[in-house]
Amino acid sequence: MSEANTVTVQIEDAVAIVTLNRPAKRNAMSPTLHLEMADVLEKLRYEPTSRVLIITGAGESFCAGMDLKQFFMDLKDNPPEFDRIFRIATEWRFRTLRYYPKPTIAMVNGYCFGGAFSIVEGCDLAFAAKEATFGLSEVNFKHFPGGSVSKSLANLLRPRDALFYAMTGRTFHGEHAAEIGLVNAAYPLADLKREVMALAREIASKDPDALTACKEGYRFSLEMSAEAALNFAAAKSDQLTLRQKDSWRSEGISDFLQGKYRPGLGSQKKASS
Repeated sequence: MSEANTVTVQIEDAVAIVTLNRPAKRNAMSPTLHLEMADVLEKLRYEPTSRVLIITGAGESFCAGMDLKQFFMDLKDNPPEFDRIFRIATEWRFRTLRYYPKPTIAMVNGYCFGGAFSIVEGCDLAFAAKEATFGLSEVNFKHFPGGSVSKSLANLLRPRDALFYAMTGRTFHGEHAAEIGLVNAAYPLADLKREVMALAREIASKDPDALTACKEGYRFSLEMSAEAALNFAAAKSDQLTLRQKDSWRSEGISDFLQGKYRPGLGSQKKASS
């Protein structure tokens, strides 16, 4: 099926709002959407006016998971094309988002099912509408959370929660998603965008190199021994010093020592502006 504009982008206040745009299909991920999303993320990686990405869905849904017809049925007799799309689908949700240089936030405004869990888990932060509905429905059609989804569940949820929802196919709402740690917090739908945009603007005001170091220090340390993580952090600090021309010391710490601001209560950037 030929589609266009399955992903849209709007940039405001240094925040790129990336919207999955198949509202008639509850933003289910078609092959075209995967291709367009991979392209959008590549372009925004180097786009100079955006410092933070928000991923959300058009209409009443965040994302209903994979488009079962277009992805699993229409491609089942074309193994090379299925493999190509599957690799791209996995890459942008599981690897690209996880190691993206800019902070990423999932804003779950409605239905969030199956493969959409990997979008939520791949983003650095996630917030949901209290009214949003989450679910792993694969077991209801004799399958399981495949692709990157099982690993996303293992990364983020407690075993009891992950297996309960995977094995029952039961749904739950945004408030419970916050209780089990799938999202950071849940807000009434009417307040969701305002709350998430306020946070995104706050993060966008921070030093971009420091933000990237925050992400990399955390993500890569998960895969390392304690000694390796300590060495990585030391090397990352040296890299940050070079990229910032030592401004974290000459400006950040120096302004604190001169009493211009307190790091626990605000940022150096605000103090010097």
